[in-house]
Amino acid sequence: MPLSGLDDQEFKLIFFGGKGGVGKTSCAVATAMKLSERYKTLLISTDPAHSVSDSLEQTIGSKLQNVKGFDSLSAIEIGADEAFEEFKKQHQAELEKLFDTSTGLDNDDINQLLSLSIPGIDEMMSFKTVMDLIEGHDFEKYVVDTAPTGHFLRLLSSPKILDQWIKVAVQLRWKYRYMVTRFSGSYEADDTDDMLLKLKKTTKHIDELFRDSRHCEFIPVCIPEAMAVFETNRLLADLKKSGILVRQFIINDVMELGTCSFCLRKKESQQKYLTQIGETYGRHLEITKVPSFPEEIKGFGQLNALKEVLFGYAG
Repeated sequence: MPLSGLDDQEFKLIFFGGKGGVGKTSCAVATAMKLSERYKTLLISTDPAHSVSDSLEQTIGSKLQNVKGFDSLSAIEIGADEAFEEFKKQHQAELEKLFDTSTGLDNDDINQLLSLSIPGIDEMMSFKTVMDLIEGHDFEKYVVDTAPTGHFLRLLSSPKILDQWIKVAVQLRWKYRYMVTRFSGSYEADDTDDMLLKLKKTTKHIDELFRDSRHCEFIPVCIPEAMAVFETNRLLADLKKSGILVRQFIINDVMELGTCSFCLRKKESQQKYLTQIGETYGRHLEITKVPSFPEEIKGFGQLNALKEVLFGYAG
């Protein structure tokens, strides 16, 4: 069964994810190519491995790039460290003022604090960059090639983590505001307050978008092997808890052709996992099977062949 519903004009954000090495990047790139035939499309990689460049055989990097050969397809590979540095650069003054007015730290201590890496910052900055791309650009479709399962699940939790950080920062500012008002009689909101308010609104907006089944969907990619199926089961359970729509499922690298002893053994090995997936999810999810390709899927020729399989145009 081919992928469906993604061509709907209301649909905006499509995530592809799963265990490392199952082909999610290829599926994301092929889908972005398909959608760009009708829509202005942005392909985003949040995977630190950044396989999108390899898949397209074009260097993408951390700045928006037009994909060669396409009029309506752009791509970007988000580097969390670079995103964090850019965030600090853009808001250096506001962050310094936040710490200056809320702590007893001097300038050297504040600068040292801002220079530190923060646990979980990779996912938070990836999330914020995705937010900024959606808020600040006029693309009609966003296709996200996510990091392997654990990183993606932390990415999904980033809105809550960022929201908690904002709440703490706002509480500190309220104490500062109270003191200023107490001693001077009035208080005027400044750039630091504006930064926190904007972050709060954007976080709420994107968190709602993630969970809006009319505009957002997650498509798991799996291969018929034990570890991949186990990890996909865990991923789907966590997505359900988070309220993220999953209505279709890609099983990649399915051995269909070949009569040699290796091919027959491979098909036999895969069949029990195909049966397991069908029995577990077949009544609830649309399943798209992608056959094994004889060559690595990279470059437009192979990606076009995959696109035809995913969207039902293969002979």
